Amino acid sequence: MRSLIIGGTGFVGAYLAEHLCSLGHKVAVTKLPGEQRFFAERESFVMQDVEVFDLDLLSQGAVLSLLREWKADYIFHLAAQSSVALSWKKPELTVDVNIKGSLHLLEALREIADQTDLPDAVQKPGRKVRVLLVGSGEEYGSVLPQEVPVQETACPRPGNIYAASKACQNMIGRIYAQAYGLDIMMVRPFNHIGRCQSPVFVVADFCRQAAQIEAGKKEPVIRVGNLDVKRDFTDVRDVVRAYALLAEFGKAGETYNVGSGRARSIREMLRIVLEHSSAEIRVEVDEKKLRPVDVPVMEADIRKLQEATGWAPRIALEQTVQEMLDDWRANINL
Repeated sequence: MRSLIIGGTGFVGAYLAEHLCSLGHKVAVTKLPGEQRFFAERESFVMQDVEVFDLDLLSQGAVLSLLREWKADYIFHLAAQSSVALSWKKPELTVDVNIKGSLHLLEALREIADQTDLPDAVQKPGRKVRVLLVGSGEEYGSVLPQEVPVQETACPRPGNIYAASKACQNMIGRIYAQAYGLDIMMVRPFNHIGRCQSPVFVVADFCRQAAQIEAGKKEPVIRVGNLDVKRDFTDVRDVVRAYALLAEFGKAGETYNVGSGRARSIREMLRIVLEHSSAEIRVEVDEKKLRPVDVPVMEADIRKLQEATGWAPRIALEQTVQEMLDDWRANINL
């Protein structure tokens, strides 16, 4: 099997590439021109056989050229501006990458599907490339109390620019699957965490601050945002297992939640970090870390995913947090 990961050199892409390699797939990933390969900096990601292509997703011609050159059985579309906080600051960038970029991929797939008589076509009679569009649990937005845990059929009420862009991607993907017969599945992952995650995200931020305090590089204070919101956290290794299973067993045109099925407060995640830290640490609210709008509870109903694939999370979050903290301790100067 040949798998192509669009936006594959970042946090999730590195884990997904590693997992697909372990399954025996021939894997290629794309990165922005000039972007550093994420896994090249970490000894834990050893994937010498992964091909890396430069790709500007905002150039439809470049996307089409790559799909014709590298004939994939599976395409995982991870490329995104994925920070909610940054989406407030750079809404135009978020829309360009998350909506226009996805549309360029889908248009390239449609054009190739219409040219099945060409010798270099990605899609040939009797064979379709399977595509997984990765969205976000943030798409659901202001979930009503009676909707928790949230099902895929719930009405999206996105509460930020990032979530709105991903909800749009989902709708466009479903339209292309239905209108053009493309083998496209959509996934809404909830919060996922793991070693090497950017401190833009909350648990990684807590772990980095704790490691800096232990190393004497920071005053013994962790600065936080809203600790009362609840999110559904899953280890990234479990998440990419779900992606691979959905690419194989998912149904075209359908959307699947990926999460643990249990929401935990940010306060509880901070408690786990503090329990694993060797330092005495105070907690202070930083107004800069508060969002204009914060959804109180996000918890996934994962029955549809489990029925389609048999997937279940395997890695306890306490183990994940310990590994993240140890990773920041070993890479304190990053």
